[in-house]
Amino acid sequence: MNPLSAIGAINQAGGLSGVVDTMAGLASAAAAPTGGAAFVDALGDAARNVVNKLEHSESLSLEALQGGEIQTRDVVDAVMSAEQSLQAAIAIRDKVVSAYLEVSRMAI
Repeated sequence: MNPLSAIGAINQAGGLSGVVDTMAGLASAAAAPTGGAAFVDALGDAARNVVNKLEHSESLSLEALQGGEIQTRDVVDAVMSAEQSLQAAIAIRDKVVSAYLEVSRMAI
């Protein structure tokens, strides 16, 4: 996934807040009645971490474009880290949705 497609995925999800809302919604839907709070908190923390990395890489990129004293390597490292985090968040979302669909198909 290149950075432009990552930005497209974020925009399709409703911006950065849309990504957090989606992850939070999945976390609350997947939470179990007992002991589920830790899982919800872990997913929420992961979503916030992804958003923070995306915002950090965006701010470094903008600062570099505006002529700031940011090294190109720092920008590339931040963007690649944000891309990996976004890919991991998408993979987790896909697994949670898949698990939910599988459970919903089970006979009672």
